[in-house]
Amino acid sequence: MMKRRFLLSSLPFFGAAFMGLRVGSVFAADEAPDALIQRLTKEAIDLIQADKGVQAGDVARIMQLLDQKIMPNLDFQRMTASAVGPAWRQATPEQRTRLQVEFKTLLVRTYSGAMSQAKNLTFTVKPMRYAPEDKEVIVRTLIQGRGDPVQLDYRLEKTPGDGAGWKIFNLNVLGVWLVDTYRSQFSQEINAKGIDGLIATLTERNKSNAAGDVKASKG
Repeated sequence: MMKRRFLLSSLPFFGAAFMGLRVGSVFAADEAPDALIQRLTKEAIDLIQADKGVQAGDVARIMQLLDQKIMPNLDFQRMTASAVGPAWRQATPEQRTRLQVEFKTLLVRTYSGAMSQAKNLTFTVKPMRYAPEDKEVIVRTLIQGRGDPVQLDYRLEKTPGDGAGWKIFNLNVLGVWLVDTYRSQFSQEINAKGIDGLIATLTERNKSNAAGDVKASKG
């Protein structure tokens, strides 16, 4: 119960972070991770405060922005694999695809409502040190809203080859890592019902959330 209350109170910051995964143009492969987060966070806050659809929690609009602007800067396969845990290795390609689709929909629907609350935010990126050979880093930021500053951390990996550069695969608000939170939930479903059971649960949850959105819009 305490964790649930904490997560609900942190939704506006998760929402800003989620939109901040990518909202700009293609970045240089050699852009420093802290410079990347600095730029993306500013662009995310500007977008949230300017886009009426995002402010209203419009799921279709947020999904459009996610597909067009966020996914290229996010290692979503790794994010989903980490959330699913060891069972990911036994999942078929079709199951992995379904898991990524349903997990993405769940995230968008969970945090779309938080977008309307993520207003009048400012931020600072904390100084960091990393070596050129580092493959993973954590960039720490402070987000200032109406209350006390909230620490928001991004975990990034350096990817080689086509589309090379730093990509985000996890984020943390006040000590709570997003992927770890879902892993504990997903593991219970997998232990009880297997991978197909998890997919079915996510699908049903997304359908229920979608029906709630329609009902709310008509109300």
